Order: sequence, then structure tokens, then C-alpha cells
Amino acid sequence: MLIIPAENAINWKRPPWVTLGLMLACMLVFLFYQGGDSRKLEQAVSEYLDSGLHQLEAPAYEDYLQREIHFEGEEDRVFELQQFQKLREEGEDFWLSASLLMDSEFYQYLLSNRDLIWTPAERTRWLEKRRFIEETYIQRLSAQQLGLIPAKLSLYTLITYQFLHGGWGHIIGNLLFLFLLGFTVEKALGPGRYLLAYLACGALSGLVFTAFSMGSFIPLVGASGSISGLMGMYVAIYGLQKIRFFYFLGVYFNYFRAPAIAILPVWLGKEIYDYWFAGATGIAYMAHAGGLLAGAGLVWLLGKSWLQVREEFFEPEEDEQDERFTTGYAQAMASLGRMDFDLARRQFEALREAYPDRPILLGHLYHLAKLRPDLPEYQSRTRELMNDSLSRRQPEHMIAVWQEYLSKGESHNPLAAEDHNRVLFASLKQHDLKAAEKAFERLRGADDPLLTTEACRLLAEEFEKLQMAPKARHYRQLLEAS
Repeated sequence: MLIIPAENAINWKRPPWVTLGLMLACMLVFLFYQGGDSRKLEQAVSEYLDSGLHQLEAPAYEDYLQREIHFEGEEDRVFELQQFQKLREEGEDFWLSASLLMDSEFYQYLLSNRDLIWTPAERTRWLEKRRFIEETYIQRLSAQQLGLIPAKLSLYTLITYQFLHGGWGHIIGNLLFLFLLGFTVEKALGPGRYLLAYLACGALSGLVFTAFSMGSFIPLVGASGSISGLMGMYVAIYGLQKIRFFYFLGVYFNYFRAPAIAILPVWLGKEIYDYWFAGATGIAYMAHAGGLLAGAGLVWLLGKSWLQVREEFFEPEEDEQDERFTTGYAQAMASLGRMDFDLARRQFEALREAYPDRPILLGHLYHLAKLRPDLPEYQSRTRELMNDSLSRRQPEHMIAVWQEYLSKGESHNPLAAEDHNRVLFASLKQHDLKAAEKAFERLRGADDPLLTTEACRLLAEEFEKLQMAPKARHYRQLLEAS
């Protein structure tokens, strides 16, 4: 059974650079660092066969597996024993030797029980040859150097193991899920916090694995725990919101919608069930469970502080916004066409609340308000449009709106002195002295001595610059009289 969230589509205009970087890092490590493992293993097997160690260890390994099955209750190793016996019968010495060399637990078993297994001469020969192979080849394999080994836990391997993989199938599967989940979580948290949360989930996942594999010498590799953390973060971010999931059952697949957080116990239960009942599959189920809990826990604990989801995450993508805007705008324009002005006004107001950066909406609301110049709404829309024009560096439009209001609405609801003062400044910058003088007259009538005095001084200076003496003298006289 496979269930993965499929709520979002990637926006390639804003690529998930950290997710892509993590994928690239895993691939480069796999190709250029782990690429030498096969050569080291071949050399180890060759040395192992030349030393004849397989003849010493094979009987001991068969006995070791039988003990694990009968005395330790590890029934899942029966298949492993059968496979090993088949290799011995068919004389597959290379693969038999590889199996013996790569079983770290068996090597520890031999070190502890060598006095009971072999004669002193065999013991000395085995220890000399086997230790040389271990130190020269096996311990230099990537999983042994940078993998997470519970019996030899170190802080750096809690990070490094996340970038190692056990084969092409392992890395391709992990990178696919990293991409499917990562781009959404990265968008929600932001690149920096996303990277730290990803690594933290991997580290916590490794600690959970270590707790359930205490003393084990089998290394853990792969990004599965970190990716499980992404799954936990994903559903915690959406919480009780219903999102779309893709599921695959055998040969059947489909989509369903469910509250995001409801899937967490399903995932968690599956990993715990598989840990107890799936047998020796080589899959670190408890690492997955730890990652799921770590991811969800980090968002729940730190979601109101350090791991707070960015507000723009829940906003629709640009294409979706454009489609919604076009639909709503068409409906509002249709209401205008039917002359249903009240409905059109409500529709344009709703659109402007959702899309405040679309100036055309304010224009429509202004023209609708102009139908009733006696109402205060016309004044408020005029002031909004004047301020908007000024912020967009369109002083001519602001002056035109102001002049239109003077002819239609000023007698009902006069503008404030500050409004006329802004027009005066804009007119002077545009060298529209006629509009500036008109604004000054309105400013004088608004009864604000301080603004009036400053405006009078500016007009006098401007006319003096232009050598228009009568005008300059007029404003100087008004200035002296004030």
C-alpha cells in the first residue's frame, strides 16, 4: 500500500533550490564517493578467497544462523539460511564470501566466540587474515565510514548517513519521494529553515533507529528517515485541512481527499506493524516511524515560532490567481452591463480585498461612487484614487481626479486641507501653475493657516524663479498679510 500527498503542483518560476540541491548532493555522493565501494568489495572478496577464509567461516555462519533462529527466536532468518545453504551447494564462492564479509554482526560474533569455534592454529590464521581484510577494505566502505552504526554512534554520522544509499533502486526511490514532498515543505518553511528541519528529522530518525537497534553493527544508510520527516511536516502543516492524496494498491490507483493529519496515524501504524511482522527486509521501519514523528512534532512544537509556515504558502499560485481574478472580474463587469450597480460594487470590493494590487478595481469603485456625488463614499474613493495615483507616480492623473471632484462632490463633502496641499505640491512639480493656484485657493478656504502660509511662500518663490513679478508680488503681499 502506498499513500502520498498530492495537493500541490510545482511552480517552476520559483524552483525548490534546496530540494534540488539535496537531490544533487545525494546523487554526487552515490556516484563519486560510493562508486568505489564495488571495487573495494571485489578486492576484499578476492583476498578473502585467496586466504581460504570462506572454508573456515562458512560452517560457522550456518551454525550462527541456526542459533539465531532457534535460540534468539529470529524466524525471519530462515530464508537467509536457506539462501546461504543454496550458495554452498552450488559452489557460488564469490557471493557466499560477499555475504560473509558484509555481515557485520557475524564478524562480531566470530570475534567473541573464536576460541570456541576453531583450534588455536586456525584461530591465529583467521584473526590475522580477517583483521587485515576488515581494516584494508571493509572498514573503508562508505557505509562503514559514514553510515549510522548504532554500536558506534557518533554525531557526524547522524547527518552523513542521510546522503548514502544502498543501490540504484534505493536512491531513485528516495529522490523521487524527496522531490514530491520537498518542494511543498520548502515553499511552506522557506529554504533555510527547511534545510535545517530536513537534517534534524534525519538525525532524530537515526536516534530512534539506534534506540531500537542498540548494540547493532549493521550500518543504516539512506534519506528515508529524513523523507519520512518531510511527510510528517507535510501533514502537520496542513493540519485538519482536507487535501488530496494519491494511493496505490497492487495494480489499482486513485485519488481521495481527507484531513491531512488523519493520514499520520495510518503511516505510523504501517511502519510499526511492518517492524514487528514484515521480517528481515532490510528496511529501517523504526527509522521511518521516528522521522514521521520528528517531522510532525517539530511543526507542532515550533510552528508558532521558528518553524512558522510562511503566509504566502497558502495563497494560490499566480496562474490560479489570474484565473480566479478573470472569472470574478467578468462577473462584476456583467453586473455593470445589467446596470445592477449595487451588486457590481460588492463584487469589485470583494475582488479588491483579494487582489489589492490591481489598480483597475479602485478605478471601477471610484466611477461607481461618482454616480452618487452627494454621498461620503465618493469623497473616500476620490482620496484613495488620488493617493494611489501619487504612489504610482502619476501626478497628472491625481490632479485630474481632484479637479473632477471639485466640480461634482466638493459642494457636498469638501476635501481636507491636506488633500489640496498634496495637489499643490504635485502641480508645482509638474509646472502646472494654474492648477497650483487653484489648489491654493481651496487651501485658503479650508482654514489651515500653517499649510496656507507654506503654500503661499512656495508660490511666491516659484513665480520669482519664472520672473513673473506681478504674480510673485501678489503672493508676497498675501504672505506678509498672514
